[in-house]
Amino acid sequence: MSTPALAARVLRFDTFELDLRTGELRKRGVKLRLQGQPLQVLAILLESAGNLVTREELRNQIWQADTFVDFDHSLHNAIARLREVLGDSAETPRYIETLPRRGYRFIAPVGVSEIESREPSAQSEQSSEPLVRVGRTKTRPALTLVLVTLATLGLAFWLVQTVAHRASAAPSLRSVAVLPLVNLSGDPEQDYFVDGMTDELITDLAKVGALRVISRTSVMRYKGTKKGLPEIAKELNVDAIVEGSVLRSGNQVRITAQLLHGPTDRHLWAESYERDLGDVLRLQSEVAQVIAKQVRAELTPQQQAAFRSTHLVNPGAYEAYLRGRFYFTNEFWKPQSLRMAKGYFEESIRKDPRFGLAYAGLADSYVFLALADGISREVAYRSAKEAIRKALELDETIGEAHDTLGVMSWRFDWNWDAAEREFNRAITLAPSYSCAHEDRAVFLSFLGRRAEALAEVAKSNELDLGPSSTMTESGAYYQLRDYQGLVEAGRSGIASFPNEWIEHYHLGAGYEGTGKYLEALSEYQKAAELSGGNLDAIAALGHAYAVSGRKAEAQKILREMQQKSKNTYVSPYLVATVYAGLGEKDRAFQFLEKAYLEKSLDIPWALKADLRLDNLRSDPRFQDLVRRIGYPL
Repeated sequence: MSTPALAARVLRFDTFELDLRTGELRKRGVKLRLQGQPLQVLAILLESAGNLVTREELRNQIWQADTFVDFDHSLHNAIARLREVLGDSAETPRYIETLPRRGYRFIAPVGVSEIESREPSAQSEQSSEPLVRVGRTKTRPALTLVLVTLATLGLAFWLVQTVAHRASAAPSLRSVAVLPLVNLSGDPEQDYFVDGMTDELITDLAKVGALRVISRTSVMRYKGTKKGLPEIAKELNVDAIVEGSVLRSGNQVRITAQLLHGPTDRHLWAESYERDLGDVLRLQSEVAQVIAKQVRAELTPQQQAAFRSTHLVNPGAYEAYLRGRFYFTNEFWKPQSLRMAKGYFEESIRKDPRFGLAYAGLADSYVFLALADGISREVAYRSAKEAIRKALELDETIGEAHDTLGVMSWRFDWNWDAAEREFNRAITLAPSYSCAHEDRAVFLSFLGRRAEALAEVAKSNELDLGPSSTMTESGAYYQLRDYQGLVEAGRSGIASFPNEWIEHYHLGAGYEGTGKYLEALSEYQKAAELSGGNLDAIAALGHAYAVSGRKAEAQKILREMQQKSKNTYVSPYLVATVYAGLGEKDRAFQFLEKAYLEKSLDIPWALKADLRLDNLRSDPRFQDLVRRIGYPL
């Protein structure tokens, strides 16, 4: 006797297909992340394409057994999740039409393929053939058929587990990564806007002290990835993943966000928000607060106040701000990109003089322009100081501004107490702000507080898996004069980011500190090549030539630096290090004194730890210089 035939149905629309046999939704053959209630709702809507499916029918078919669920909220979330995956819009629907207070209708043409499965035989393999092209009207028994098919073909167990889970406690969520939001506009020119929205959502979530939030640099590498969610969660070591999209139309912005349990790819929450662009700061704050609530992260009164402090912003100012952030975050080491960022932040301020974040961005641009030798120290300091003052006057809770003020207090003002106070304040306001942890880690190393510094390095490694974190670890060992640790950190950094010149520079310093001059020369040469002739790398190479006996090559580098100083700024501190390597102490002190008088940014960063000056440290002139600088003991 033959076994009754079972229908293996595949429902197709546009470039999508829903395979009822496997419970998979695919787009152009690529599996999409959709499961649970949204998948069940989609199956029902597709089986009744062209017809109204009432809210009551959906409740009876899907939510009937669950007496504890908030049906309205769950249905809303399921539809929002569907629209997110399909790239649909409630206002201009292509697939799912809402009939207010009644239900939903699937409005796109649907095709159905059906394969009969019998006992194995020579006739058992049959080809798929489209049976239905909608708008044909289907009868209500089709709703029962699809659910029976789902249950019969092995999804019943999954459905039972889903219901059981809703009655149980939510998984413990203590860490989250916000994957790059998807640009639904279809216009690549809007990528800066969407990436900026991703960045701002991460920044807002970083304020939640009970939550570990992965940095922007760590998540941006997953932009457009096809990796599965559990794999991403494992790589980032997080419990939860936030996915979403941004659709901008004129001055209207719609964000759709969803929260998923990373290890299981289980959908926990979804919601769509739409606002005028001028209200986008409140929108981002609202999304961050809801996500914090969903993961059961408690907000302190101070954190709640920070979220409430958002206000309206001029749409043009916000757009200019995001353009500035795009240039700053992606290429903060390039003077040309920093000038572009500076220009956009200034435009943002002109359009909205009360936009505190724009002032904070402008201060960052000036500071990094000075550090990259793209602007004079005096101009940078004066301009950054005024911008940061204005930013904190408008909003004292901007953690990024306090971090920048910490850097300025350290590198510009040589005020160690103020620097530590500002780094601590930045972390209090934004506990997961990775830049503040990185800056504080290196600063504590500069102070010689090894245990605290390495604890901060570990914290920054938890938040940031990108090159910035590896450079922080190397920078900390450099300041601590732990050259074996610096060699190990440099090797690790190069293994992960072989084209980052600063890692080769640090590894060279580690080799030089352990007496391996040939290896040091090789790494300094690589640093100089990869950086396009960065003067720090060139000076390090000159010093290494000098101490390894290749004085002619060291003197050649000195001549080149002096020639270059006629057209651009060359730090006198770097010149001093080469003279020190050559044993010309009087010339070295002459340039160190010049660096002191112009309050060179190299002095607070390098002089206390720099092995290139070790042959000068016993000289009374060096000890007098240290006293005048006021280094902490």
